[in-house]
Amino acid sequence: MKASAFVYPWDVNGDPAAGEFIAGLGVRQATLASAYHSTRALTPRHPRHRIVTAEHAAVLYPPEEARWSGRRLRPYVAGQWAPGDAYGEAAEALAAAGLEVHTWVVLAHNSRLGAEFPDTSVVNAYGDRYAWAPCVAQPETRQYLVDLAVEAAVRPGARGTELESLGWYGLPHLHAHDKTSGIALGDAGTYLMSLCFCSTCREGYGAQGLDAEELAAAVRGALEPLWRGVSDDGGWPVVEKLLGEGRAAGTRAWRDEVARTLQEAAVGAVRAAAPEGFQVLLHADPVTYRVGANPGVDPAHILSVADGVVVPCAGGPGPLTPFAEQGREGAVLAANFPVVSGMGGSPGTLAVDAVRAADLGATELRLYHAGLASDGDLVAVREGLAGLG
Repeated sequence: MKASAFVYPWDVNGDPAAGEFIAGLGVRQATLASAYHSTRALTPRHPRHRIVTAEHAAVLYPPEEARWSGRRLRPYVAGQWAPGDAYGEAAEALAAAGLEVHTWVVLAHNSRLGAEFPDTSVVNAYGDRYAWAPCVAQPETRQYLVDLAVEAAVRPGARGTELESLGWYGLPHLHAHDKTSGIALGDAGTYLMSLCFCSTCREGYGAQGLDAEELAAAVRGALEPLWRGVSDDGGWPVVEKLLGEGRAAGTRAWRDEVARTLQEAAVGAVRAAAPEGFQVLLHADPVTYRVGANPGVDPAHILSVADGVVVPCAGGPGPLTPFAEQGREGAVLAANFPVVSGMGGSPGTLAVDAVRAADLGATELRLYHAGLASDGDLVAVREGLAGLG
C-alpha cells in the first residue's frame, strides 16, 4: 500500500540528510506544505534548529505578482521561517531522494487574513468574528481561495496535490492557549456555533426561505441549554431538535451548496492548470455538516469531482466506509494516521491500523507527520510499513 509522509519545507532545508531519511521510512511519497497556516513546530532532528515559529498563514514560495497585483486579498509570503522558494528547495531535495512529491495546500484557514480584513471572516449568531475562518460563501474570498489553490497546488515538479480546509471552517481551531473546551458542545453545538451570519450568508439563508434575524435568535436560544451544561452529543438529530427541522434543513442546504460549488471550482481550476496525470485529493470528512481542516463533504459528489480523499483516522478508520461504499473504481482513499506519540498518535500499531483500513477500503496511507515525530516514533513507522510488505 502506497504511503506518504507529511513534511514541512523547514524539516528538509538546511538538513542534507533529510530527504534520504524520509525515504528510508518506507514511504514512496512526500506531501510537502506549499501554503500553510501559522504554527509552532518542533524539529527534533534538524542540525540548525529545534523550534520553528511560522508567525502567520503564508505561501512557502514566491507568489506570482501578475496573478495578485492590485487585489485586496492575496497570499502572504513567509518570513524567516521559510524564506525564498522554501517549498521548491525542499521539493528538489525530496525528489532527489527518490520520493514522489505532492503539494499540501491549506486554504480556508488564515488568521492574518481575518485580522487585516475582518469582513472576510465567519460571524456567529452572537456577532463574534472568527478571524481564523474565512467565510467561503463570499465571492471575493471564493475567488481568492480558487486562485490560491491553483498557484500553491501546481508547483514545478509536483505530481499531485492535497487540498486541506477546502470548505467551511468554524469554531474549532487549534489556537494558541485555546480555552474553548469548558463546554461540551458536541457535533450539534459546534455546528450551531459555526453558522455564519455575514451579509452574504444572511442573503443565502433568505434564498432558503429563512429570516436571518429570526434564525440567529433561534440559534442563540438553541445554544442556551449547552451553556448551562446540558449536553446531548447526538449529532444532526440534535440540531433538528434544538433549531427545528425546517430551519436546520435550510441552513444545511445553503452551506452544502456553498461548499460543493467551491470544491468544484477549485478542483476544476487546478486541473485546468496542471499537467496531465496530476492527482487532486481533498482532506474530507464524510459527514457534510462538519467543519474544519477536514470539512464535511457528500462522498458521492466529492468522488465525482476529485481523484480521491484523505480521511482523518485518528479515532479509527471508520470514516473511510462512506467513501468506500461509493464503489468508485480508481478513487484514492487515503487513511490519514497520526504517528506522533506526543500528539496522540500510535505509530506502534501502524501495521494493524493499516490492515484494518485496507479492509474498509483504504488504498493508500498518509502519515502525520515525519518532521514532528521522534526517532522512536519513526522507528515504529519504519517497522510498521516494512511489515505491510
